[in-house]
Amino acid sequence: MRITERYNNVITGVISGIAMPVIAFLIFFLFTRNGLPMVQYLERVAETGKTTEVMSVAVFSNILIFLFFNRFDMLRASKGVLGITFIWAFIVFGIKLF
Repeated sequence: MRITERYNNVITGVISGIAMPVIAFLIFFLFTRNGLPMVQYLERVAETGKTTEVMSVAVFSNILIFLFFNRFDMLRASKGVLGITFIWAFIVFGIKLF
């Protein structure tokens, strides 16, 4: 069994779709924190009203994992990433509206 066949399932896509934005946010945080600890950085993001922008940048990273799964013909995993990306998008829109 090839590795692509082994991990070609929706659960792999869902886990990847949740983990990739978290990893992207941590990388984004490291480059934009200006010496602030995580808690103060999150408070500043909330104060300035940039929460949805930061979340959007983090969720945008899902396109990388989606394209990776598509490239290796792992369509079930791609379906999981796409589903989680829609959920993330609804969360971002919900926060933006309220």
